[in-house]
Amino acid sequence: MREFSLPRMVETLRAGGLADSVYELADREPDRIQFARRHATEPGRWTPVTAAAFRDEVLALAKGLLAEGVRFGDRVALMARTRYEWTLFSYALWSVGAQVVTVYPTSSPEQVRWILARTRAVAVVVEGEDDAMTVGAVCDALPGLRSIWQMDQGCVTELWQRGAGVHDELVVERRWLVEPRSTAVICYTSGTTGQPLGCMITHANLAAECDTLFAGWNGLFAEPGVQPAILAFLPLAHIYGLMVQVLCVRGGILMGHEPELSPSTLLPSLQSFRPTCVFAVPYIFERILGAARNSAQDDGKRGVFEKAMDTAVRYATAVEKQARGAGKGPGPGLRAAHAVFDHMVYRRIRAVLGGRVRYAVTGGSPFSRELGLAFAGAGITVYNGYGLTETTAAITAQPPGRPRQGTVGRPMPGTAVRIAPDGEVWVRGGTVFAGYVDEPAATGAALRDGWLSTGDIGFLDGDGYLTITGRKKDIIITSGGKSVSPQPLEERLRAHPLISQCVLVGDNRPYVGALITLDAEMLRRWHQVVGARLPVGREHAAANKALHEEIQQAVSAANRSVSRAESIRAFRILPKEFTVADGLLTPSLKLRRDAVYKVCAAQIEQLYAS
Repeated sequence: MREFSLPRMVETLRAGGLADSVYELADREPDRIQFARRHATEPGRWTPVTAAAFRDEVLALAKGLLAEGVRFGDRVALMARTRYEWTLFSYALWSVGAQVVTVYPTSSPEQVRWILARTRAVAVVVEGEDDAMTVGAVCDALPGLRSIWQMDQGCVTELWQRGAGVHDELVVERRWLVEPRSTAVICYTSGTTGQPLGCMITHANLAAECDTLFAGWNGLFAEPGVQPAILAFLPLAHIYGLMVQVLCVRGGILMGHEPELSPSTLLPSLQSFRPTCVFAVPYIFERILGAARNSAQDDGKRGVFEKAMDTAVRYATAVEKQARGAGKGPGPGLRAAHAVFDHMVYRRIRAVLGGRVRYAVTGGSPFSRELGLAFAGAGITVYNGYGLTETTAAITAQPPGRPRQGTVGRPMPGTAVRIAPDGEVWVRGGTVFAGYVDEPAATGAALRDGWLSTGDIGFLDGDGYLTITGRKKDIIITSGGKSVSPQPLEERLRAHPLISQCVLVGDNRPYVGALITLDAEMLRRWHQVVGARLPVGREHAAANKALHEEIQQAVSAANRSVSRAESIRAFRILPKEFTVADGLLTPSLKLRRDAVYKVCAAQIEQLYAS
C-alpha cells in the first residue's frame, strides 16, 4: 500500500485559541480539580488546584505581562523544567496573544543565543540562577531582549502584583483577537544535525491534535467514572510534552508536574500521584522493566522474573493474533501460567506506576515490539505512535483495542500517510506545522503541495499500519554498495539488559561495525552474578573477556535478523554512555550521530584497522 488516510473525527478549531479552554472550563465547572501541585514540605502529598483557581492565576499573570509591556504577537521564551509555572506562563501568554518560544534548560549559551536571536524574543522566563546566568552571558547579542524573569525568585507573584491595576477587559480583548491560524508556540527541533529549526505550531495545530486524541482515545485515559489523571514529566520544551499539557487542559484531565526524569525521583512521584494513564518515551518503559528485573535479582528470583516475562510475551502475542483473526488466543496452559505470574510479578510492575495504569502511550523514538508485548502481557498495553515536531507530535497512532506492536499504528483521523517512490514517509493533515521561522528555503523543501516530507523511511501494510525502518539520512552505504538501515539492529541490541546504547557505523567501509555503551547498574549486577575478578566499572569493560563474550552473543543474536552483508562484523565497548551534557544526545534523548562519529573517530578506526 502506498497511501492511507482516515476522515476527521473532530471539527477544526473555527475561532479563538488555546487559552479559551481555561476560561470556558472555569465557567462551566469551577470546582473541577484541574491540577495537583506537590506539597512544599511533604513530597508524597499533592495539593489540588481547581479550574477556577487556575483561571484566576492565569488571568492575574496575563495582566502582569501586559503591565510589563508584553504585546500581542510578541515572543517570550520559556526555559525551565516541567513544572506548574511553565504551564501557568504558557496560558497567560496565550491569553494576551503572545507566542511561546521553547528552550531546553540544558541548552548551551550558544544555543540560547541562536534561538532568542532567531525568534526576536522580547523576554525570557527561566527557572533558576544557572539558567539566568546562561541567558545573561549572551544578552549583549540580543538587543531586543527586555526582560528576564526567574521562577525561583518569585517572578509569578511579582508579576501578579505588577498587573493588579490592569483591567480584566484588556486581557479579554487580546484573547478574542487570537485566531486558530495564529502561531501559539515556536518549538525547536532537537538538532540531531546542524542548527535546530524553529517550527511554528499554530493554535489550530495543537487543538486538532489534542481534540482528536481525546475523542478517539479517551477510553485509555481512565476507567469509566474516574477522572483521568496524568503526571507530566516529559520536557515541556519538546512538542510531545507540550501536547500532553494541552491535552490535559483542554480535556479537563487532572495534571501533575514532575521535573526529574531519574528513576529515583520519578518512580516515587508516580506511586504517590497514582496516574490513570502514562505518557512517556520508550526509555522510561525500558527503565521500569530494568528496575523490576533488578528487584527480582535482589530477591533471588531473577529466573522467575525471566520466565514471567517470557510468558507475558507469548501471552500478548497470542492475544494479538486472536484479535487479527489469525489464532485462537492463549491456550489453557498459557492462561494458567499467566495468572500465576500476574500475582507474583506483573502486579508489582503495575504498582511501579501507581497501580491504576492499564494503558500507556509512548513516542519520540523507536519502541520495540518485544518491549510492547512484555508490557501488554503484564497488564499495561502501551500504545505507540509516530510524529515529528513539524506534525505537532503524533500523526499516526495505534487504534484503540487494535494495537500492532512493532508498527507505529495508522494515520490519526484527519491525516494521511504516503510512501514516496524512494520509501520516504510523507504526511499531511491539520496538525502539520505552518513552517520554519525565517527559513523559507527549509520550509519549501519540507512542504510540497501540502505534504510534509518526514525524512523517515517506512512502509504501510494492507490495513494501513505504518512501520518505520529508519532515517533517510542515517542509511549506511558500505563500500560494497549495500544499503543498511541502522535502526532495526540498534533496537535489537538495546533490548539486551547490559546494553544501554548502540550506534552502527560503516559508511564507505567494507562492513558494518557498532559502538556499544553499557548500563552502569546492570554492569555492576553482572559482575556480582558472574563473579568477575576485575574491578567493577565501565572503564574495565573492554578488557573483560567474559563480558566481551556476553556482548558478542547479543550481537550474534541480532545478526540473525539480517543478511550477512548487513550484519555487525565488529564492535567496540565504549567506557561511558552518551549523554546530553557531552552533546551526543539531544534533550529528547535522540542520538546525535554526526557528533558521535566525530568524538569516537579513533574507536571507529580501530574497528577497521585489521
